[in-house]
Amino acid sequence: MKNFITTKDWSKFEIQEILDYSKYLKTNKFQSTLQDKSVALLFFNPSMRTRTSFEIGIQQLGGIAVVLHPGKDAWPIEFKSDQIMNNESEEHIKEVAQVLSEYCDLIAVRAFPKFETLEEDLSDNVIKSFAKYSSVPVINMETITHPCQELAHILTLQEKFGDLSGKNYLLTWTYHPKALNTAVANSALMIASKFGMNVKLLCPTEDYLLHESFLDEANLQCENNKTTFEITHDIYSGYKDTDIVYAKSWGSINFYNDPENEKIIRDKYKHFIVDSKKNEYD
Repeated sequence: MKNFITTKDWSKFEIQEILDYSKYLKTNKFQSTLQDKSVALLFFNPSMRTRTSFEIGIQQLGGIAVVLHPGKDAWPIEFKSDQIMNNESEEHIKEVAQVLSEYCDLIAVRAFPKFETLEEDLSDNVIKSFAKYSSVPVINMETITHPCQELAHILTLQEKFGDLSGKNYLLTWTYHPKALNTAVANSALMIASKFGMNVKLLCPTEDYLLHESFLDEANLQCENNKTTFEITHDIYSGYKDTDIVYAKSWGSINFYNDPENEKIIRDKYKHFIVDSKKNEYD
């Protein structure tokens, strides 16, 4: 049994095997891979594309999706050990994961960071607790990373470019009125560097750098692949000589749990968008 919580735990070869099977499924959608299998989909946060794609995918593979929203149509779950459960939580993760493992063949979890403390969010405690107590594989539908979106992202690029080795890839911060989760950006860095591209990260200031753990992982992968990893705050330098531009907004980890002051800074960078003018920089 192997969980799919972060692509950091998977080799490029293993990921490529998944991608190759995904290519096959795009033209051969209906399979019996999950025949007589059930998958628990736990959404601690709302979803549209992820939920739709998971439910349809499970159905097309012959399985049954059981959708649960803890705290809404399912009991709230306690994740701390040795906790007196006299508040809103009715179930403990230890029992929940074990019971779902008896009912279901897979468990998928979507649990966003709470934006209260960075250390707690980086710990990914919710999904890792499921993995700890579950006896069936656990899949990440987005937490502090978004590995399933990584697969879709890299598959799309392979369909467009073929071999990605040596391609120049830019991940650029873009303006959004709200401070969003860093998950997609974290994942984009990890997968682009793992697949042998020269990676650049463009963001307005150091305030919008991603957490060092993801920067270090991208740098390590680029070193292993003998490619380059660069961080820049200059738009011209960022877009120059790029083959691929991936745009995503995210909140500043330097202003965690301080959205009002973070917004003052982000509103200064409304010009950080992808438009036709950026073609002049390439």
